[in-house]
Amino acid sequence: MSDLSGLYQELILDHSRRRVGDGELADPHASHHELNPTCGDEITLAIRLDESGSTIERIGWTGDGCSISMASASALTELATGAEVEQVRRLVDAFRTMMRSKGAGEADEELLGDAVAFHGVSKYVMRVKCAMLAWVALEACVASATARDA
Repeated sequence: MSDLSGLYQELILDHSRRRVGDGELADPHASHHELNPTCGDEITLAIRLDESGSTIERIGWTGDGCSISMASASALTELATGAEVEQVRRLVDAFRTMMRSKGAGEADEELLGDAVAFHGVSKYVMRVKCAMLAWVALEACVASATARDA
């Protein structure tokens, strides 16, 4: 195992243990539940936008699942909280592209921050859905919250 691979594994385990954003969010603008029927992982993610509706002010989530799905939700929360909605859409797209890469190429560490640690997970088809669970929920929340403002 390369030093970088080991570092990424530690980063995933750290996020799995400390779970940034874990907990229900009071009075959200949108929430969405996702379930991975293959393994039983599930998450309910909620967002609160700022007054202008252009920035994610808070993210809260509750879930149960493997360390990959819980760590991914934590990394997502750390990365997307305080980001503008358009930036969050780019983050979700970049994460999805990385997860479809099957481990090939280089992930955009500048854009994805700690979430780049999941690049290695993309080699394991059965684990991709675990890593994507929170990101799909976030994407649905953003679509729902911004549709109301349109």
